[in-house]
Amino acid sequence: MTDLARLIVRLVMGGLLAGHGAQKLFGWFGGGGPEGTAGMMESLEMRPAHRWAFLAGASEFGGGILTALGALNPLGPLGIIGSMTMATTKVHWGKPIWTTSGGAELPLTNLSIATALMIVGPGRFSVDHALGIRLPRLVGVLGLIGVALTVGRAMQPAETPLLSTGEEPVAADAPVAEPTEAEREAISI
Repeated sequence: MTDLARLIVRLVMGGLLAGHGAQKLFGWFGGGGPEGTAGMMESLEMRPAHRWAFLAGASEFGGGILTALGALNPLGPLGIIGSMTMATTKVHWGKPIWTTSGGAELPLTNLSIATALMIVGPGRFSVDHALGIRLPRLVGVLGLIGVALTVGRAMQPAETPLLSTGEEPVAADAPVAEPTEAEREAISI
């Protein structure tokens, strides 16, 4: 019965997270796709936004698929742990806990389930069991360190590039003025 319970939890949570990632990566299921997700990342001051958008979608989609299949544990749960930790810290932090108030109720639930699956493994009804795969525990430890470093990096203020002339910083999304005719001639010399 325990293995059946693990299967149910893996299929539901992994399947839903894979779908959530597909919204970000492919625009499926009414999602914003890469452009919409990049826009969200930009609003969270996560730059470069397209890179963060891909990472979010890939960790949810890939983590969800691997978790649902019970394949290469703990990699699937680690992907989910990473994306749910990021959602908790960047989107829901500082709000009341309940989803109705914009809080982290759902990401924390998914984070807890993924952590439990990472610890206990996928069970007998899994690809890992069928193929006799068992990754070393060190993979989980290193993965958690990677998640912590990535979330730490995301919590840093977005970098603002400096002009090479020593002028004031320019925002990454600031419009670039077209050169004047005189400037074009000076560049071509």
